[in-house]
Amino acid sequence: MPYLLNQVLTAVATPPIADVHRWLEGRRSSHALLDVAQAVPVEPPPLPLRQHIARLIERDGQHRYTPIRGLPALTAALAEHMSECYGAPISDTSVVITAGCNQAFCTAMNALLAPGDEVLLPVPYYFNHQMWLEMVRADIKYVPFSPLTGGIPPLEVFARLLSARTRAIVVVSPNNPTGAVYPSELLEGLYNLARDNGIALVLDETYKDFHPEAGAPHGLFARADWPDVLVQIFSFSKSYSLTGYRLGSLIAGPDLVEQVTKVQDCISICAPRIAQEAALYALQHLHGFVAERRAEMGERIDALRAAFAVAGGSARAGRFSLECAGAWFAYVAHGSSMDGYEAARRLARNFGVLCVPGQMFGPGQEAYLRFAFANLCAGEMPLLVERLGQFQESM
Repeated sequence: MPYLLNQVLTAVATPPIADVHRWLEGRRSSHALLDVAQAVPVEPPPLPLRQHIARLIERDGQHRYTPIRGLPALTAALAEHMSECYGAPISDTSVVITAGCNQAFCTAMNALLAPGDEVLLPVPYYFNHQMWLEMVRADIKYVPFSPLTGGIPPLEVFARLLSARTRAIVVVSPNNPTGAVYPSELLEGLYNLARDNGIALVLDETYKDFHPEAGAPHGLFARADWPDVLVQIFSFSKSYSLTGYRLGSLIAGPDLVEQVTKVQDCISICAPRIAQEAALYALQHLHGFVAERRAEMGERIDALRAAFAVAGGSARAGRFSLECAGAWFAYVAHGSSMDGYEAARRLARNFGVLCVPGQMFGPGQEAYLRFAFANLCAGEMPLLVERLGQFQESM
């Protein structure tokens, strides 16, 4: 008789990106693949960073653990970086370095939630957030998606969904999967809503370095009581092309930090030391690299919008329409009678475009597809839109 599995876990969906990549098996397309499924930087880390890491590998001590919260030099450097970015003092004691931003989110949720506690999660959501909330048996209240508001729910919708069991509001800005940027006024409103109700505002700013506007994206860290309200998580992956290094961070008040360190000690003890060394070098030396990446992303999104406009006018390509776009992602309505899974599978197998169906980002998203357009160069955007047109003509 086989042993029993955790039924909470078996009810959770399988990892979406792994599912999507299976569609390439038996692919009939002769087209070169345009992989806009998983967001992965096209560019490797700069050569000076790689050379720096190569030299560090030879040093004694690189095999040892770091403190649970991270290398002291790195927590201090990140606190300084965030202080400059947001124009407000942030202490290194508020920083925890994690093995990727996903781990930062998971540890934060473990520290905030007991089974049955409620979380407000906007749709479309980042699927790993939703998966982990299911694993910890949170009660998820979905904040509905409306393309009429650019994919950003109004404050009153969040307020209407609050209950006595709500413990956190989760927001990703710039958003994954839509690319939409939450206005600073809305973030301020969400902060006030969280503060007044004694709950946490968990803000995922993985793509903060790709905001279309220069300057601080919000003023929340300037609020005197931010440690009682705000939990920020961040990833080094996209800004510095360090996806495989698995490094992220969490910034929060002392009580949450204390609980998070318990969780982290049981999972990984500490983030990989060599990845922390890479991040420290990046914070100290790669300001120009990040600025170049941000400019490149701007060129790519401009090229994508132009390609849609040329194909069908006003951000359309046949019946495909560009609903939201920004930072790394475009959220596209496919305009066909089939659901997103079937549309995405046909695009992959017959037209060489690998993307993610909307259903993987929440209920009611069958009409949409997510494109990680940042995986492509600006010159490839017309080809992407041309393939969409070919798909439409085949219907």
